[in-house]
Amino acid sequence: MSNKSDDTCCHNHILNAECDPVLEVLKIGPSCSDAESTTQKRAEWLSKIRRESVDKPVIFIGMGTCGLGAGAGKTRAKIDEYLKSNQIQADIVEVGCIGLCVDEPIVEIQLPGRNRIAYRKITEDKVETLLDSLLKQQVALAKNQICQHRSEKLTPWENVTFFDEHPFFAPQTRWVLANCGIIDPDNIDEYIAHGGYRALIKTLRNFTPAEVCDLMEQSGLRGRGGAGFLTGKKWKFALAEKSEQKYFICNADEGDPGAFMDRAVIEGDPYRLLEGLAIAAYAIGATKAYIYIRAEYPLAVRRLRESIKEAKEYGLLGQNILDSGFNLEITIKMGAGAFVCGEETALMASIEGRRGMPRPRPPFPAVSGLFGKPTVINNVETLANIAEILANGKDWFSSLGTAKSKGTKVFALSGKINRTGLVEVAMGTKLRDIIFSIGGGIPDGKKFKAVQIGGPSGGCIPTQHLDIEIDYETLQTVGAVMGSGGLVVMDETTCMVDVAKFFMDFIQKESCGKCIPCREGTRRMLEILQRITRSRRNEVGNEALERFKGIMYLNRLARVIQDTSLCGLGKTSPNPVLSTLRWFRDEYEAHIFERKCPAGVCTELLTYEIDPEKCVGCTACAKNCPAKAIIGNPKTPHFIVADKCIGCGSCVEVCRFKAVTVK
Repeated sequence: MSNKSDDTCCHNHILNAECDPVLEVLKIGPSCSDAESTTQKRAEWLSKIRRESVDKPVIFIGMGTCGLGAGAGKTRAKIDEYLKSNQIQADIVEVGCIGLCVDEPIVEIQLPGRNRIAYRKITEDKVETLLDSLLKQQVALAKNQICQHRSEKLTPWENVTFFDEHPFFAPQTRWVLANCGIIDPDNIDEYIAHGGYRALIKTLRNFTPAEVCDLMEQSGLRGRGGAGFLTGKKWKFALAEKSEQKYFICNADEGDPGAFMDRAVIEGDPYRLLEGLAIAAYAIGATKAYIYIRAEYPLAVRRLRESIKEAKEYGLLGQNILDSGFNLEITIKMGAGAFVCGEETALMASIEGRRGMPRPRPPFPAVSGLFGKPTVINNVETLANIAEILANGKDWFSSLGTAKSKGTKVFALSGKINRTGLVEVAMGTKLRDIIFSIGGGIPDGKKFKAVQIGGPSGGCIPTQHLDIEIDYETLQTVGAVMGSGGLVVMDETTCMVDVAKFFMDFIQKESCGKCIPCREGTRRMLEILQRITRSRRNEVGNEALERFKGIMYLNRLARVIQDTSLCGLGKTSPNPVLSTLRWFRDEYEAHIFERKCPAGVCTELLTYEIDPEKCVGCTACAKNCPAKAIIGNPKTPHFIVADKCIGCGSCVEVCRFKAVTVK
């Protein structure tokens, strides 16, 4: 198996050449009296920082939020205990999530002279076996193997898949996620050794703010927060405004259910965000920046605070950055997790200390934003692309993607899928490839049914459109939007009416209540959906008539909300209902006319029957039925009276003979 040593050697040679001027500017790394010796020593220093070779074992532990949730903290403690009791000298590096969240806790080990190798699901009980094998016998256990990383100088492990050949990673194009799970996110030197801050230095030395805006616009980078507006054009609006104070805001308040892209990027590579934010602020003439992040992300907040402190010490933030005359102060503002604060005017109100509520536009934030000053807001993923575009050029970025959607897109892949995690693919990748190639398909042999993309503001895409290409315009043709990048996969056991009800309940609770169409309209839509999933036995008076009347107005009500709501969140709030109604009308009709849930999810619509062939008359079901709806004599088959049954399911739970069936 090839180790691609020539490609890696070329890459490291280029990287050393790019990093050397950065070390000179920042005055870090070794230096000697003559230039040749300095270059040699710096190359060795960079190689050591990048761990191209190590003199003792290095153990990398995925300590992002997903890893910690899977028990990585206990794994770390057990590794410490093992090393101490066996008197083994080794370095332990806490890294972010590499993306394969389903396999956390992930532990990677690099031995002297050998490639770095990764293992899945290393809980505390598996630590001793793993370390005994690798540290004492230097044998790569086959069990729990994920892959090994390529290296030009190190010896590969036999019969171990390489990182770029693993089915989860191979189809990806990792630009934003390049360092996540690879480098120590708390070590600024490591970020610099992997090419960090060369873009900021290049920008401040060679480009005016207007030229940076032009480069961004020509690259084709569009906002990754949902709307997809051209980033460079947005910056130009703010640059053109005359003001003694301008602001740049990073929106890290991802509130979509199933979305965790921003959190993972910040936890795994915070300096990439800070570098992009500094370049963006320079481009519009801002001297003050805010990172608005939800308080539920304590690890990400801690990483940001430490990274800002380190960047200031290196002269990469603060006053007169790199003697360029450019000043930038970054403040972290923690939000309370309100979904509406993802809308930019509500977000600015929250930063100003007011209740997070949208305001009418115009004026747009680029003209009058935070504290009435010109302001630009981009999300984490957008800013994480900036440095690489400046370092590699606009043509490099625009060479990938579709005609109108350039570069890559990061998605949080979750739901009924074998390999959940964080993925980054080129724009134009087919949805089928993400779900079945990268995600590994649907577990337990179930059939794919739909994928929710774009969160509550997005829509559901059915099986017949699995071959759709991922880009902004194409998704709109099937009633979906790119959104921030959540992908929630559903299988045949999912009820699409229940999905619509879930998202409508979420939106209704998260509505700020400022405008009537969103506040009252979403409530009425939720009530209609609740009536659709209600059993006839739970209706009184005219409720059955009101149920049909509401259904008749459901589509019309959705259109009114879209046309008259104040902000973008309100305008897109009916999307989950409209998309499920469009592609899964048969399920709605089954709920409405037959009062049945084909997926067996809506509990009030379920019917219970007892199979007389299996029932032995033990009476357990009758004794536990709260509605006294089960009749029968001991040792004879029992019967459920449908009119009395309340659908609680207690009979299913207590039947030891599996005689109760649910339809």
